[in-house]
Formats: sequence, structure tokens, C-alpha cells
Amino acid sequence: LSILLSLLVPAHTTRSPDCGGVLTPSGLSYCKSRPCIFHSQQGGEVAAFSSLVMKYQMVTRILHHDLMPLISSFSPSPFYSHRNQIDSVTVAELTLTLIPDTGLRLSIDVDLGVTPAPSSTKVMRLSIVSDLHVEMNPEGNLEIVASACKTNVEETQSTEEVERSTSHKSSSSSSEKEINVDKICLEVTKLLLLPNERLMSLSAQFPITPSCQVQYLPLAVPMFSEQGISISLQTVFQVVGMAIPLPVSPVPFRMPEPASSSPSHLTLAFSEHFYSSLFFALEMAGAFNMTIPTPLTTATLTQKITQMGSLFQEDLPVMLQAVFRSSPRVVLEEGKAALKLFLTIHVGAETPAFQSFLSTNVDVTAGLLLSVADTRMMISAAGIEEIELSLATSDVGPVPAALLEELFLPTIREKVPAQMNAVLSEGVFLPHISSFTYTDVSVMIHKDYVLVPCNLKLQVRPE
Repeated sequence: LSILLSLLVPAHTTRSPDCGGVLTPSGLSYCKSRPCIFHSQQGGEVAAFSSLVMKYQMVTRILHHDLMPLISSFSPSPFYSHRNQIDSVTVAELTLTLIPDTGLRLSIDVDLGVTPAPSSTKVMRLSIVSDLHVEMNPEGNLEIVASACKTNVEETQSTEEVERSTSHKSSSSSSEKEINVDKICLEVTKLLLLPNERLMSLSAQFPITPSCQVQYLPLAVPMFSEQGISISLQTVFQVVGMAIPLPVSPVPFRMPEPASSSPSHLTLAFSEHFYSSLFFALEMAGAFNMTIPTPLTTATLTQKITQMGSLFQEDLPVMLQAVFRSSPRVVLEEGKAALKLFLTIHVGAETPAFQSFLSTNVDVTAGLLLSVADTRMMISAAGIEEIELSLATSDVGPVPAALLEELFLPTIREKVPAQMNAVLSEGVFLPHISSFTYTDVSVMIHKDYVLVPCNLKLQVRPE
């Protein structure tokens, strides 16, 4: 009932970050584009420029090798006059530059193999420069927007020059006039459709258990600095489809300043409050409610607690039922993470109605191991470091703490971490963009927060 009532309480409206990430300049230039040549398949025509650029992946790899495939039927009319036939398209260079406090600058150099007449061929260098910035749309998703697009065209080589074995670079104002700048810049805008679709996946809901999901919501547009692109996120946990009110963090979380020399593509950061909220959500979902078998029976307990004999006429297995009397809490210290559990464990006989005859309060401190696999954080209890038992209620008279420990401590030490690890065995999805995974990951635990430096890896889908 308490869980149900808590779900009816509106979630906190105060929006504050509890995690985030910094995309470094190394991540921005991840897998620099290699020159790629697309030749026509029929009639000397190659696919429209939009087909060339539409294959690009996400902001971290805007314009990389996934734009390479789709060139098949480029009609010259959208961008070039009918007097010239475009036979090949070569992406010569592709760069994405970080502009502090502003955004990004996209530069594309494309070599066009042009046949103005049947007996001659020339190569035109088309240079495109466009500034990019990030906005938050009404749906709360981040969106990359292009502005200040400029183009330039110049002739770099012709067949006559090849025959004379000379290299000459000349301006071609007449050819430049034939280029439709507006349509090319429109295609640059279309280029952002797929990256923006990828960005929307950042705020998708990810399952933790069948009844509990996690969602990461951007709080504002990213900040651009020399250290990289920083984004602050707020975690929302849902239980049976409803956002749950989380404990209020005593200290607002701020993204740590990234090291300017970081070789990693991306650094994720998670506050202590993030981990406590995770365990709180799992508690609210009932994931940690445990029924634990013991090697004891009512007959063996009667030998230690004489009043047991008056309660049970037959020998029955003894079970433990563990519930939280207070929300779990994660404590982060330098190089160490610990989970504090505040349990009430009911001791009873294994009957259809579970007949409890005593309860004990158990405070547990267990070490936490953190690692990352693919896009999930793996969390496991490394074993109980501290444990305190005290009698809460009893139908069999007073039971000394020493006897409680003798009877139940071995089972609690073994079974409680094991059952929690079973719940956490699938891991917890980290903030990520679809098609990207994390590699070369390290987990660095500091006081009050965790840093996860990692590299990006794009899962290339077969065409």
C-alpha cells in the first residue's frame, strides 16, 4: 500500500542534473573521414548530393564513412547546369571543428569529376562551410541546426593539364555561377536529419526490470568550450509506467571540469544521488523484496529458543522475508563505493500464510563493484563489510543479539548480496545514442561522484 500511495504523489517538479557527459575534441574527430570516391553506374550520372550526405551518423561522427555508400543516380540539374555531366564525386576532406561558446563548424571539400564535353574531363573542388549549433525543441529533445552556409567552387585539374603533366589550380567563376548554392546548403540541412533522429534516442526509456524503467532527459542545450561539449541530464525512473518521486539531493550536482588533455572520446559523470535514486526506484518496484530459505527448522530453533515449542506442533522449514524499512543509500568515497541497506527481516515458518514469529532490524554495508559492458553499467555487491542485527519484535520472548547473529547471520551474509546481484545482473543502461557503444572504458570513483572515461564505437549496419 505504501508503494502504491507513493506512486500517486506527483514527482518533484524541480529539475536538477544528477548525471551528464562531456564529448571531448578527441570524440568529435573520432574516425576522421577518409577520401571516398563514388562513380556512376549508369549513363555517367551519380546520385544527388543529398544521397551522398544523408548517411551520416550522430553529432560525434557527423559526416564519416557511413555517408560513403549511396550514390547511384546523380542528376546534375539540382546543382549544376545541363551543359556539364558529373561522372564522379570524391569526398576529399571532411572536418568538424569545435567553436567555443558557439557550436560547431562543418567543412566539406568535394571533388566533382565533370565532363563539359565528350573529349574532356575536369575536376572541380566544391567547398562547403556551415556553422552548427544545438537547440532544444518543444518536445524537450536536442536538435542540431545549420546556419551561415557558404560554398566555393574552383577548378583543380583538367585532361589537358594531365596530358601536359602540369599542376594548375585556377579559379572558375563561370563554373561557380553554375552551382546552385541555395540547393547545396539545403542539402547540408537535410544532412542533419539522421543525426537529429539519433539525438532523440538519447531520451528513450530503457528497462531495468520488467516493471522499472530509466530515462535520461537533457536539461538545457549543451555548453561548448575548449574542453569539449558538456551536457547535463536528469534521470527519471518509472515504476509500472509512472514517474516516481525521488529523494531530494542534498547537494546540487555539477559536472566536473574535464581534463583538457583527456584522450578519451567521452567522459560520463554520475552523482552519488544518481545511484541512491536507482536503488530507491528498485526498492519502490519491489525488486529487492526477498524470501530467503534457511537451513533451520522450527524444531532446531526450539533447541535455542524454548518458547518456539508452543507455537508449532510439527517441524517446518524456517524462512526469512526481507523488506526495506528505509531507503537504501549509496556512499561514494575516493576509490570506493558502498551500499547501505536498512532492512527488516521477518523470521517465520514456511506455511501458505508465512507465519512470522520474530523480526529483526538489519543494517548492512556492502561494497559495490562498478564496471561498464557495451552501454550498460554493471553493478554488483562485492560482499557485506559491516552488519548489525537487533531484535525488532518477537512472539517467542527476548532473543539476545548474539543468538540472532549465530542463527541468521550466515544466511544473511550469503543470500542478501546474491539476490540483489540477481536483480542487477542485466546492468543499467547508460545515457547513449542509438548505434553507439562504449569501449576502452574505465570507472573512476571519487567522493560524491563517478567518472566514466570511454571511447565511442559506431555499430555499422550493413546496407
